[in-house]
Amino acid sequence: MKYKIDKQEHYTIVTLEEPTLDSLIAPKLKSELIFLLNEGTRNLILDLSQVTFVDSSGLSAILTGNRLWKETGAYVIAGQLHPSVSKLIEISRLDSVLVLIPTLNEAIDYVMMEEVERELRAE
Repeated sequence: MKYKIDKQEHYTIVTLEEPTLDSLIAPKLKSELIFLLNEGTRNLILDLSQVTFVDSSGLSAILTGNRLWKETGAYVIAGQLHPSVSKLIEISRLDSVLVLIPTLNEAIDYVMMEEVERELRAE
């Protein structure tokens, strides 16, 4: 699996550099997400802008991230999604479950705002 990880103070960006997120790639992505959570990553941005195809295993990996970060922090799918990926997410009705943001900069802004809101609620 080809991917890039950019760790920042308040978030980590995982950019999948594969055209497909399928049954060959999905288990590796799930493992990496679990590793990042266990490592203490509080907010995760998953950049899928280079992905052109996702199958059910890929959707499962995406949802695993959503489940893992549900209580911990923010989990965002970033990037202009390929039409077939976008359609699959829409047909699966995951567009109402996942946070989908079209650009990486907007995703970072979203995560930072979520972080500020969590801090304010904690006070």
